[in-house]
Amino acid sequence: MTGVADRRGGAGRGAASPPAVDLMDVTKHFGAVEAVRGVNLRIEPGEVVAFLGPNGAGKTTTIDMVLGLTEPSAGDVEVYGSEPRDAVRKGLVSAVMQSGGLLKDLTVAETVAYTAHLFTDTRPPAEVLERAGITSIAGRLVGKCSGGEQQRLRFAMALLPDPDLLLLDEPTQGMDVEGRRSFWAAIRRDAQAGRTIVFATHYLEEADAYADRVVLMRKGEIVADGTASEVKALASGRTVRASLPDACEEALRAISGVDRVEIRGESILVHCTDSDAVARYLLTQTRARDLEITALGLEEAFLALTSAEPGQPLAGAGTGRATDHQTRSRSRTEPRSDIEPYSDHQARSDIEPRSDHQARSDHQARSHIEPRSDHQARSDIEPRSGDGSRAGRRDLRR
Repeated sequence: MTGVADRRGGAGRGAASPPAVDLMDVTKHFGAVEAVRGVNLRIEPGEVVAFLGPNGAGKTTTIDMVLGLTEPSAGDVEVYGSEPRDAVRKGLVSAVMQSGGLLKDLTVAETVAYTAHLFTDTRPPAEVLERAGITSIAGRLVGKCSGGEQQRLRFAMALLPDPDLLLLDEPTQGMDVEGRRSFWAAIRRDAQAGRTIVFATHYLEEADAYADRVVLMRKGEIVADGTASEVKALASGRTVRASLPDACEEALRAISGVDRVEIRGESILVHCTDSDAVARYLLTQTRARDLEITALGLEEAFLALTSAEPGQPLAGAGTGRATDHQTRSRSRTEPRSDIEPYSDHQARSDIEPRSDHQARSDHQARSHIEPRSDHQARSDIEPRSGDGSRAGRRDLRR
């Protein structure tokens, strides 16, 4: 795979090549609220990273800092070795947001062509329409497009400057199953060619299936960072499922290692740390049949890692490994138990449009990849400087 160029010196990926994203001891305050606290995160070129967490976890604030839309209160943020706004100005970064920024009275093709005129160097509009899978609706008015089709249009617009880093916020919202599958196939091809992908999603199965790495935030801190398998291992235990008429919940809860019991008609689900003890009881002491034992999935790990109260052990956490981002020299997969309290009034939707009182000034507008009037133009549509060349990465044209 051809690496991403070093934007400071034009060299290919190697020992001197900077990471795609580097957050170093980053903290962000909004008044008395600490939205992000001491985050250290490094993302290498070509990685596909899922950014997960409940509402109010700090995901959007962190992404805003990577996009240069807000400045950290403390710490440093670099994108390909540059200040975030410089990276955006060079066309190295694009974002696909969940909503907004589309003119309903233009056709799909007109929207892409108009956006292309805002950049000095873009891929051909016909190419990005094809890669986004919307060539067949190029003549359709944007207002007549479905939610999934509009999201694909935003994806096509983000591809115009051929960015090295693509940030996606709920990228498949509104897409049908086939659309989601083709979208992720295109994303995977881009990643294999050297593009870095960071996406936030509530579809945990997408993170499990398509991400090389899962970063899980909780109340301003990173509580897990690793492959999907490593994150799943943080929440120890298994689920035992069986058919058992007239099951006694009290008897099941009394089995050693059982932490939760669900009875659904004749079906029972027993969440436990000792599946052997549960299976032995069911097979020898009851009339249970059709017994199944499964490991916890990413959804269960997500719930276990984000539901604990500050200062308490993580629910269901076993001896798995998580990142301690307070010490950059540590492995990504060492134990973490230093979760700090966090103010409840920080909570806000990380993936939904901001309310009016949260609106940013023009130079911080989130629509930097979408049409805007001249007085709203931002630095991301300015000509690229010489160090913004695209040497060192495979041509992504299909």
